Amino acid sequence: MTSRSAIVCLLAATLAATACDRGSPGNGQADANVASSEEVTASAPRADKVDRSHKGERAPDVAFTTADGKPATLAGYAGKPLLVNLWATWCAPCVKEMPTLDAAAEALGDEVKVIAVSQDMEPAKATAFFAERKLPALALHLDPKLALSTAYAANLPTTILYGADGKEIWRVTGDLDWTGAQAKALLAEAK
Repeated sequence: MTSRSAIVCLLAATLAATACDRGSPGNGQADANVASSEEVTASAPRADKVDRSHKGERAPDVAFTTADGKPATLAGYAGKPLLVNLWATWCAPCVKEMPTLDAAAEALGDEVKVIAVSQDMEPAKATAFFAERKLPALALHLDPKLALSTAYAANLPTTILYGADGKEIWRVTGDLDWTGAQAKALLAEAK
């Protein structure tokens, strides 16, 4: 195994072990700073959920692919606001928010491009998920080498909004009802 392969495997294991459990106290330890996903969607996004510390930064220069295997980068979407969602089929909060993200993408139409970049190491799982769930408004992209998760040091799901100038506006870690009033207010910042 090459050192790059070992790093990718280690990163994947770390993501699988830690990324999707932020909103669920599954180990019996209560965390006063983490609300359940029901609390988050019923109220305004928590201040610690919307991260503006990267505002004005350019997107990482890493490659991934479209669902049909064509090379893509985030810079390739400059000129129009872009909402990037990092997700995986094994991530329960990711799966939970997908229908609302698809509905938001449909509502946004041509105003904001919405892409869902799978962090599954087996791309076939993501394409099968999209085929089963019928998410027509979302543009599926594949990142089996986890280049974006690594570049962002992201837990899943993570969603990042870029302005038309290609600079980050905010990022949200954890699932969110993308059709709710809070998400709509956040998405309005793209304009």
